[in-house]
Amino acid sequence: MSKRITIIIITSLFFIIGGWYVCFQSGLFGKFKIKEPIKVGILHSLTGTMAISEKAVVDSTLFAIKEINRQGGVLGRKIEPVVVDGKSDLKTFAIEAERLIVVEKVSVVFGCWTSASRKTVKPIFERYKHLLFYPVQYEGLEQSPNIVYTGATPNQQIVPAVEWSFEHLGRKFFLVGSDYIYPRVANTIIKDKIAALDGEVAGEEYLLLGSKDVEGIVQKIVETKPDIILNTINGDSNTAFFKELRNTGITSDIIPTMSFSISENELRDIGTSNMVGDYACWNYFQSIKTDENENFVSAFKERYGKDRAVSDPMEAAYLGVYLWALAVEHANTDNVHDVRESLRKQSIVAPEGVVHFCFTNNHVLKHSRIGRVKEDGQFEILWTSKDIIRPMPYLAYRTKKEWNQLVRKLYDGWGESWAAGGE
Repeated sequence: MSKRITIIIITSLFFIIGGWYVCFQSGLFGKFKIKEPIKVGILHSLTGTMAISEKAVVDSTLFAIKEINRQGGVLGRKIEPVVVDGKSDLKTFAIEAERLIVVEKVSVVFGCWTSASRKTVKPIFERYKHLLFYPVQYEGLEQSPNIVYTGATPNQQIVPAVEWSFEHLGRKFFLVGSDYIYPRVANTIIKDKIAALDGEVAGEEYLLLGSKDVEGIVQKIVETKPDIILNTINGDSNTAFFKELRNTGITSDIIPTMSFSISENELRDIGTSNMVGDYACWNYFQSIKTDENENFVSAFKERYGKDRAVSDPMEAAYLGVYLWALAVEHANTDNVHDVRESLRKQSIVAPEGVVHFCFTNNHVLKHSRIGRVKEDGQFEILWTSKDIIRPMPYLAYRTKKEWNQLVRKLYDGWGESWAAGGE
């Protein structure tokens, strides 16, 4: 190699290295650097009695994240989900919620189904000033600046269901539920409403979460002969309950059931044949005939299989991810405080319809719907509220102080837990 060529190579290397150094010092490379992903937590029961409902909600949450990532992510950053198993156990929910916040350092958590699990993790999110998106209808009597409630409040589900049932199915009600905070409070609201309608409560019974000991409850239903059963049982106890109803000859045309926690997804496990003709009240059904919903259902089935169904909590979880993403984009940061402020201005067109965030109490405005189970596992929508319903966590049947005293009494009675016998 000649001396001249050697000099040319050395000079070229000098300019190349110098150029790299200038770019590095000026931060020019930062413009081309791959941005760090935004970590988000997903906290649901993948095992235990509540897995029948919560595993599908995980799927819809991940589905929304995949869609957003395909569109470029949020603020040019991919969303990285961290999925953990609450194991249908309150202590596990608390441990995993804190780990997601402290160790995994997620920007938000999407999770919980039962109110017992939500109330267990609520102090953790408030202590760390973090943010939880909760996707399930619930009993109300709560509002936290650290929780976004994308499911229904009682006036968006429970109250319309009782009114419709009284008008169309009868005036004598039998109340059955799992023994934890949601069914206990829900049935108190239901009894207040029945009294206001001058109806009758034929009976009220509870069983532990996960219990299959339903024979005694069904026998009391046989003895009292109600016009309708109002069902707030959660989890796989529903399978045993409806099987026992049918074994004793109680079908939907003899004594129909209105359920508050059974959707298209649970029907797949309970068995549609056991529930044809029974009713449910939700804000969303898969059978809603809109372009937005049909596109959502079609895309979900393409991803997870044509035999899969979509339910209200799944849709509420899905819209919750998009609501959070919009707030992050608007705030130009995933900082929890800024995102919470940004949420105040958000509304989206979701599969269930237009959803507005209610900044006064961190809930959303929704329509209420009544559906009847069909043989294909879908719901025939019989009634939809004329107007969108504003969320009311505290109903006027009692004062806020009286409602809070009721909640405290239940908590103390269960040994400072949100469920009888733990969860």
